[in-house]
Amino acid sequence: MRILIAGCGDVGTRLGLQLITEGHQVWGLRRFPEKLPAGLRGLAADLTDPASLTGLPKDLDQVVYIAAADRSTEEAYQRAYIDGLRNVLAAAESKRLIFVSSTSVYGQDDGGWVDEESATEPASFRGRLILGAERLLDAADRQTIVVRFAGIYGPGRTRLIESVRSGEAVCWDDPPLYTNRIHVDDCAGMLHHLGQLLKPQSMYLGVDHEPAADSEVKRWLARRLGVPEPPSAADRPSSRRRMSANKRCSNRRLLATGYTFRYPDFRAGYGAVLSES
Repeated sequence: MRILIAGCGDVGTRLGLQLITEGHQVWGLRRFPEKLPAGLRGLAADLTDPASLTGLPKDLDQVVYIAAADRSTEEAYQRAYIDGLRNVLAAAESKRLIFVSSTSVYGQDDGGWVDEESATEPASFRGRLILGAERLLDAADRQTIVVRFAGIYGPGRTRLIESVRSGEAVCWDDPPLYTNRIHVDDCAGMLHHLGQLLKPQSMYLGVDHEPAADSEVKRWLARRLGVPEPPSAADRPSSRRRMSANKRCSNRRLLATGYTFRYPDFRAGYGAVLSES
């Protein structure tokens, strides 16, 4: 297949390397493609600049859109997700487009379960703009797949580990604050898997098997690191307000496609990160 990865960063590079080992032709589009490893065909372009997207490869079988805002501002999210996707839809013809979205499009905060059919009422501008990008796909002249990833972690994505190690972390216990995540290798593996399906559904949640309470994850990490367990946030009045998101995301639809997780829960995934560090 001929595949363009638009926004070829960490996840995109891992995906691209999997694809080229199978003999696919893969182009990685990013501002500075010289950073891409050998085998990936680099394209220098800016997703937010239509003029830079002229001359993209023709007869593409698949485009994988993996944007990332360069700042945590409304303007940056608008450029990365709305403007960038609109530009790529106009510039790159393909039979299929896979759009990497986020579970931030859900606004549920009661610890309940959500899946692909659950209501999307995002509370933040991030969720609202990413949801707006999903809706651009309704008019796309090709098959589209939306993948809503939860918190991505893995090598180089160790903020939670460092907060526990440094003693800065606190635990939100009462009521439990449920969190969802996926290892970066499973992000790439899932995108690869869905890209090979003949008759995929239009949307999947990208989360591992076990939504876990915030406190459970942090205390498990503390034990593995050999440091004191983080205190309850109730014992630290100065702690930042807890996150508004509090939901448990189901990966049942993904599992029905036959995908097998490399890291099915936080213990397997964080255990591998700690062993490699």
